[in-house]
Amino acid sequence: MTKQIHLAAHFPGVNNTTVWADPRSRSQIEFSSFEHLARTAERGLFDFFFLAEGLRLREHKGRIHDLDVVGRPESLTVLNALAAVTERLGLAATVNATFNEPYELARRLATLDHLSGGRAAWNVVTSSDAFTGENFRRGGFLDRADRYTRAAEFVATARELWDSWTPEGVPRPFAHRGRHFDIAGEFTVPRSPQGHPVVIQAGDSDEGREFAASTADVVFTRQSSLAAGKAFYADVKRRLATYGRAHGDLKILPGVSVVLGDTPADAQERAAEIRRQQTSPQTALLTLEQIWGADLSAYDPDGPLPDFDPVPDSGITQGRTRRGDTVAIAEKWRALAEEKGLSIRETVIEAGGRQSFVGTPQAVAAELDAFVQADAADGFILVPHLTPGGLDEFVDRVVPLLQERGVFRTEYEGSTLRSHLGLAEPEQKG
Repeated sequence: MTKQIHLAAHFPGVNNTTVWADPRSRSQIEFSSFEHLARTAERGLFDFFFLAEGLRLREHKGRIHDLDVVGRPESLTVLNALAAVTERLGLAATVNATFNEPYELARRLATLDHLSGGRAAWNVVTSSDAFTGENFRRGGFLDRADRYTRAAEFVATARELWDSWTPEGVPRPFAHRGRHFDIAGEFTVPRSPQGHPVVIQAGDSDEGREFAASTADVVFTRQSSLAAGKAFYADVKRRLATYGRAHGDLKILPGVSVVLGDTPADAQERAAEIRRQQTSPQTALLTLEQIWGADLSAYDPDGPLPDFDPVPDSGITQGRTRRGDTVAIAEKWRALAEEKGLSIRETVIEAGGRQSFVGTPQAVAAELDAFVQADAADGFILVPHLTPGGLDEFVDRVVPLLQERGVFRTEYEGSTLRSHLGLAEPEQKG
């Protein structure tokens, strides 16, 4: 049976995705930017609109990382405002499970779910970063090995709270006694229109995959090819049975970029220019320093990669998600640079991009469809390079073609985010 494609929109925020130099680029703070992107996503019948979040301004070599967005409003506050100017679009916020508490966050998410008529979602992220923790009373005490155990208990506790009211609307006492949380009382918000807010999880590590299979409704992932997407998809879906879950209980949505052109050559030229704008010489060196853990300011961005191995855990960058085995990454990048004769900047551009769909609207629609039908994804989270107009062309030129192919809705059939995603309302426990 032909699979239907799920689409979502990401408001870029904490990386160098946004092309600031483009004259069409607007504010990352003014509400009008959020509203434009959200209204465009709803006009395109997307499942949800997704906000990133950072808890501290990141630093590089002891200075504020000047390629980041700064001054971004708090996500749930923005989404509550967007609930008033949208009708069907799901509203997803990234909220950290390390530096929040279940009772308080469960109330805020349940409130958004009620105000939006059942359209709330929570992207669960974790942190073992003591630098970020300095903004909170817990500091950096949480060991990296404990971040997913706390997150799993956090989500389970929130779900206990969301289930604590009876179907008749009567609050019942709750009590949770666990390793990370020991709370009791009565929850102040009735069960929401979709039962629970949708839970999204971002992460590709083995522990992240296991957490997603056990807990999440949606996975926000990043794969660089069709083969990698199929391997990730098969692996995560395989894990569901361990937790008594069915294949369709978890949707896998990689973050992607799309560049359109009237001809294939036009699209490729536009894509190359966007990547050059996103990866300036400064950005290329900064990215390399994050991997090598050393000051590379003396290196030429148009010259070769360093010939020494990365310095592990150097602390040169603070507040950024760890990149994993940096020595292995360096070896991979050196091999890529040698194979294709690439400079530092060219290597960062080649190796650092998301899975991108580049071509005419017809070609992109066909490729998106093929990706989903091949079980490399259940759909996509689009990450535009422009704020706030980065979705306009896709909605106008690609969505109608997906509809013609019979793989994307022509109208919303339900009112809740779970209905858009084809997810059943969770069975009430307790």
